[in-house]
Amino acid sequence: MKTKEILKQSIFTDNSICRQILGICSALAVTNLMMNSLVMGLGVIFTTALSSYTISLIRDYTPRSVRMMVQTLIIASYVIIIDIFLKAFFPDISRSLGPYVGLIITNCIVMGRAEAFAQKNKPFDSLIDGVGSGIGYMLVLLVIAFVRELFGFGSLFGFKILGDWWTPWSIMVMASRAFFVLGLLIWYINYRSLPKQA
Repeated sequence: MKTKEILKQSIFTDNSICRQILGICSALAVTNLMMNSLVMGLGVIFTTALSSYTISLIRDYTPRSVRMMVQTLIIASYVIIIDIFLKAFFPDISRSLGPYVGLIITNCIVMGRAEAFAQKNKPFDSLIDGVGSGIGYMLVLLVIAFVRELFGFGSLFGFKILGDWWTPWSIMVMASRAFFVLGLLIWYINYRSLPKQA
């Protein structure tokens, strides 16, 4: 497959959240602020891309009996790098995200791409697929965070957008509202993809 086709498929056609309903725990937990969603999305892009690349590189040398353990170890190594980086350079964001950075290890998207794509394809293609899957994940998080932060705080990326006339909807900050926004987004995307009837 060509690079553009891999990206298009992993970002849109097979979007992990909207099409496969994977990785929604973090989508519900960190999307009250756009900055949190951006950082989490970048973390998943980094982890998915490099873990898929690494797993593809060693796929012919990994015994089937320990394949899942090796994949988990590789994914965990990259997540630890992200966690240390955030704690060292962005401690406020690290505290804000809490345990969810570490939970990237258990994110079904990362393991899913490792099993479904990296285990069967060349390293560079696996890297591109990982980047695309991460971008698709991040875009969904940012859309949800846009709605929640705008209506919940009247701001975007911490900058006040709506004036003093706006009364923040505190209910939008709750995780249950993220589930509602995500549900509407999944419905809309799947509705748009239905074949048009004459």
